Amino acid sequence: MLNGIIPLFKERGMTSFDCVRKLRGILKMKKIGHSGTLDPNVDGVLPICLGNGTKVVDYLMNSGKIYRGSITLGFSTTTEDLDGEIVDQQALLKPLNDDQINTALNEFVQPELIQIPPIYSAVKVKGKRLYEYAREGLEVERPERKVRIDYFKQTKPSIYDADKQQQTIYFEVGCGKGTYVRTLAVDFGKKFGIPAVMSDLTRIKSGNFDIDKTVTLKEIESAAKNNDFSNIVYSIDHALINFKHIDLTHKQWKIVKNGGFLSSSVINQNDDYLVLTYENDIKALYYFDSTKNIYKPEKMFNVN
Repeated sequence: MLNGIIPLFKERGMTSFDCVRKLRGILKMKKIGHSGTLDPNVDGVLPICLGNGTKVVDYLMNSGKIYRGSITLGFSTTTEDLDGEIVDQQALLKPLNDDQINTALNEFVQPELIQIPPIYSAVKVKGKRLYEYAREGLEVERPERKVRIDYFKQTKPSIYDADKQQQTIYFEVGCGKGTYVRTLAVDFGKKFGIPAVMSDLTRIKSGNFDIDKTVTLKEIESAAKNNDFSNIVYSIDHALINFKHIDLTHKQWKIVKNGGFLSSSVINQNDDYLVLTYENDIKALYYFDSTKNIYKPEKMFNVN
């Protein structure tokens, strides 16, 4: 069985689960998951976790994401992107200038920005997903959530369509997990009292993988036929590179393989988390219990 992470390029028109389902067929294995859902009309980096790699999904998601896309001012939709029905239109008689755009984008850069998720989203309220309420025409209070926005900037000059009286702004945003970029687009428009939508989106980085490292489903299919995944599958360490790594002695490994604790004085460390390796193989992730001054198992990867 394969263990590790594949940085998949998700094409438009597919759900994230479509990708997982196809890969289960290609790789002939069930233990496959993805890190961070992408909407069907969004393409880009979708880290796929295989085997033991499914244990590091949370750490991949916590590493942050970068998106490039566009916001179009002048109309809004039910879904906050181009897939939905238009619910509001307002002619933009005069385009926003760069100072207005840049100032507004920068106002979103916060460690805890409050967002209200789109009604067409998978967020659960009282056991049902919001999109289920939307499809049934039911109103429901959407919960606020806090997201991290590291930066939000223009990538090239905006374009004003004088015939349609709409303006399109091109952006790049670095953000934490759970951020709805569609909602950023809508909320940007609200700052000027103008209806807005996210009109294009590509995820260019996720889980420490840049888009130039991604592979397509066809490339994975070819690798499977040749039984050569050397340039396709990355070690689970890719999700853990931000944690300190400690190579265990034989004596320490005997303790760890049985899920035992390690005294911080014995390994001379005080980091919150440690990746433990033995004979160049990642074995476990341990966390520091400051009340007892010991390290305890957080995740076990390979105890053989």
